[in-house]
Amino acid sequence: MGDVRQGSGGHGAAIRFRAAGGLLLVAHLLLVGWLTLRPLDVPWVSAANLQPFAGIKADLALGPVQAARQIGGSLLLLAPLGLLLPLAGGRVHVSPLGSLVRTVAAGALISLGIELLQTGVPGQVVDIDSLFLNTVGVALAHIAVVPAVRARLRRRTDVEHRAALLREDASQGATPTIPRVGIAP
Repeated sequence: MGDVRQGSGGHGAAIRFRAAGGLLLVAHLLLVGWLTLRPLDVPWVSAANLQPFAGIKADLALGPVQAARQIGGSLLLLAPLGLLLPLAGGRVHVSPLGSLVRTVAAGALISLGIELLQTGVPGQVVDIDSLFLNTVGVALAHIAVVPAVRARLRRRTDVEHRAALLREDASQGATPTIPRVGIAP
């Protein structure tokens, strides 16, 4: 019941939204995979960071510019998933909280998968803070954009649906009535 497909004319829009969302989602995940899972030729590798917020504290100690670059990069890496996952789903009439929870959970699982895959890639290091920041980035992007876009799409599909109902009523004319027939004795 909550699909863009509802109403007249919405079927093509749902297919376009899902196709565009799916294509952009795959392209983004390929880019993220290339950025995070390619081997790096480095002379040494730091130890894995499994202590929460230790990496963020270390980034903040480097100064504001370097901290903003490091923390911002981690926030932005998976942030597009906050938009692309709901777009690929193609649903407009859904619970905002449910959508946020599903999207953040999917973003966290993708980030966890990346971190686990990095254990086998030369030059890449597992960082628990990256998992946290990537997930927060997904949540912030979703909160900032998705509710407003869905509200706009709902208004548009509601207007189209009402217009289709009015066209349907006008084309059929008034509802015919049947005269009452008395009961025979």
